[in-house]
Amino acid sequence: MSKIKVTDLYKQYGDNHVLKGINLEVKDNEVVVVIGPSGSGKSTLLRSLNKLEEPTSGSIVVHGEDIAKKNANIDKIREQIGMVFQHFNLFHNLDVGKNIMLAPVELGKLNKQDAEKQAKKLLKVVGLENKFNASVDSLSGGQQQRIAIARALAMNPDIMLFDEPTSALDPEMVGDVLQVMKDLAKEGMTMVVVTHEMGFAKEVADRVVFVDEGKIMEQGTPDDIFNHPKNPRLKEFLSKILAV
Repeated sequence: MSKIKVTDLYKQYGDNHVLKGINLEVKDNEVVVVIGPSGSGKSTLLRSLNKLEEPTSGSIVVHGEDIAKKNANIDKIREQIGMVFQHFNLFHNLDVGKNIMLAPVELGKLNKQDAEKQAKKLLKVVGLENKFNASVDSLSGGQQQRIAIARALAMNPDIMLFDEPTSALDPEMVGDVLQVMKDLAKEGMTMVVVTHEMGFAKEVADRVVFVDEGKIMEQGTPDDIFNHPKNPRLKEFLSKILAV
C-alpha cells in the first residue's frame, strides 16, 4: 500500500523551474533515500510532501488525501508526518523535555503527565535519557539533532521526513544521528530521507532516488544505483561523490 503518491509535480519560483514533473510513490514501511547534487530540487521535493512548499501543479496524495488541493486539511495530515530539518529548529527558550512535550500537549494528544512519560521514553530511544532537564544550548549539534528526532516522534507519526539531517554536523557526530535513523528503519518506520550520506543510502534504503535538475533521473535498489547505474548523469555524480 502506498503512503505517499506524487504525480506530475511541478514547482516554480517565477522563471526558476525547481521541480519538473516528479512522479514518486512511497510504500508502507519503505525507506526511500533521495540523492543528487546541491540545487537539484531534493529538499523542495521533500518539503512538498508536507506542504511546506506549495506545489505549482500536480498532486501529492498522503494517506489517500491530495494535500496539493487548496481545501486539504494540512494540519491534520501533518500530525501524522514527522519532519527533521538540517538545522534542528529546536526552541532554545525551552528545555529538552518541554521541546519534546510541546506539540502533543498543545494539540491535545496527551496530558502533561503522559507527555512527560513519553518524552522520557523517546529520550531513551535516541540515547539521551539523562538530558530531560538540559537546556538546548548545552547540547552538541549531534545531540540537538537527536532531540529533534525525538520531538518529531512525539506526535507518533507514521511517516518521517528527513531533510539532510546530518549536513550541519561535525563528522564525528554524524554516526549517532544515523544510528537513530537506522533503528527507526529497522522498526518499520516509513521514511523519506534527503542526504549526502551514501553509506547510509547503501545500508538502509529500500530504494534510492537520484534527482537532478528537478527530475527523477533514475531510481532503484541501492545495488542498482551504486553498482549498476544506467543514467550518465548519475554515473558522473557517483564518480565525483564516491571518489572523495
